[in-house]
Amino acid sequence: MKALPWIVAGVGISAALIYIITNAPQPSYSTGDPDVDRLANKATAWGSKQRVQGAGDSVIGKAKQVFGEATGDYDTADSGAGDQTVGSIRNVAGKAANAVGDAVRDLNR
Repeated sequence: MKALPWIVAGVGISAALIYIITNAPQPSYSTGDPDVDRLANKATAWGSKQRVQGAGDSVIGKAKQVFGEATGDYDTADSGAGDQTVGSIRNVAGKAANAVGDAVRDLNR
């Protein structure tokens, strides 16, 4: 009979520990600043827009260059080559903006 109080005390303490452990508050992790996320989304959207416009400029520039060379109008051909260069620069700027937006978004998490 001397062991019964110890068994009851052990079960009670064990139950109390289980209750405390399972109901302990969970740590709250920061999910980032919504303003920073919004700016990262704007940078990504701007980069995507530049990439689309750059691809369009490159296609139009190539068509102008081919047309100018076919007709012997080298001013048009040179203008087309310039448009292709502008398109390539816009494409690179768009890729850079997308990379910056992704990096900022990852750092904000």
